[in-house]
Amino acid sequence: MANAIVWFRRDLRLGDNPALQAALDAGYVPIPVYIHAPEEEGAWAPGAASDAWRHHSLAALDADLRGRGARLRIFHAPSLQTLQTLAAACEAEAVFWNRRYEPAIEKRDTAIKATLRQQGLRVESHNSILMCEPWQLATRQGGPYKVFTPFWRAASAALRIPPLWDAPQTLPSSDEGPHGLSVEALRLKPEAAWDAGFWTRWQPGESGARAALSVFADSALHGYRDGRDRPDRVGTSLLSPYLHFGEIAPWRIAAELQGLRTPSLAAEIDGYLRQIGWREFAYHLLHHFPDSIERNLNPRFADFRWAKRSTHMLEAWREGRTGVPIVDAGMRELWSTGWMHNRVRMIVGSYLCKHMRYHWREGARWFWDTLVDADLANNTLGWQWIAGTGADAAPYFRVFNPVTQAEKFDPSGDYIARWLPELAGLPVPLRFAPWTEPSTLAKRAPGYPRQPIVDLGRGRAAALDAYRRIAGASVETSD
Repeated sequence: MANAIVWFRRDLRLGDNPALQAALDAGYVPIPVYIHAPEEEGAWAPGAASDAWRHHSLAALDADLRGRGARLRIFHAPSLQTLQTLAAACEAEAVFWNRRYEPAIEKRDTAIKATLRQQGLRVESHNSILMCEPWQLATRQGGPYKVFTPFWRAASAALRIPPLWDAPQTLPSSDEGPHGLSVEALRLKPEAAWDAGFWTRWQPGESGARAALSVFADSALHGYRDGRDRPDRVGTSLLSPYLHFGEIAPWRIAAELQGLRTPSLAAEIDGYLRQIGWREFAYHLLHHFPDSIERNLNPRFADFRWAKRSTHMLEAWREGRTGVPIVDAGMRELWSTGWMHNRVRMIVGSYLCKHMRYHWREGARWFWDTLVDADLANNTLGWQWIAGTGADAAPYFRVFNPVTQAEKFDPSGDYIARWLPELAGLPVPLRFAPWTEPSTLAKRAPGYPRQPIVDLGRGRAAALDAYRRIAGASVETSD
């Protein structure tokens, strides 16, 4: 049997892996390879929390391969050079990989594919992370979608769940060529072990992804539409990092949930699949508007008057010291677990972009470095949506009131008390706005800020005034 390189990237699984399956179906001995080349990702090289997850995910993938008679060859070198060297040393006839869609990576992969084909290799790329690839859907005018609802309507009509493919029990292997490095040699794990708390919540790898899906299907799926907005409960799937690293295919999630469909669960399943659709929309926009990772998609905001950057203010937001409990709780959850509840992401983002009036890129960069599910497409769409500068975005004049948001979605203040234990002794109403009773706050939580770093009323008013200054803008009164 001839050899073929299977280049693992953001598809760190053996089941439902189109590139691996294509190599096996073509009769090749797969040589599994991972190449660490963060400098090839341009300005958005993986962040520290992503790297910590990647370490464990690569170790899990290697263990899965070894259990089937193969192994993962890990390299830290330029991608094209590594593939060329391996192909020659292993006498490989082909290279298979699964596509990525980040602008810098799309450009790199196009060049690699052309070069390897010129050298006589068979090169194939496949889709492993999306239900619909970004170029498959277009409006009636032939352009990309900029509004989610019609996009999801078209995507839902076009969706076809492919057959599921479990990992093979055994894999043919080859000892030819360089064996590469250990995963430890990549030094992805932080030396200071600030990620120690992550792994009580997460189990990186394909088996962890399957387990998380099973837990979601048995628990949070029931009542998902309401529960997903409650940070005080486990009401979401917790699948986002597994999707980001390709440890589970979105179509496997869809297939397994559809298999549970009953009249009582239909609306919950559809609600979750709509969230999968939002992820698809993010990749659609990233592909068609690659500049959106740095620039406002809505050109009206090119002249928006963002506030002057203050390192002190920004650090207070990053460290959960704004004096607004729901915001601070979210930022501390992020630091402790590498993840933040989606409703809280919107609240902390709104506080940064609206009350503090900081450019959304400040938040996008911090999330990129601290989230284990940091995904360029989702991160860009989410922050531009929050800021009101992107496609189908929340209007800029819609400013979340973090107090009323907390009262609605954390009604007993349990989420706040969990992540801000210094406020757990306050009466529940004061957990939402402790500055309203300064003497009680000073007595029971002397280490917590006496006032928010930006007054909610004045911050909102300043944001709306800046919005009015954009030519042609009109403002509605809305919270």
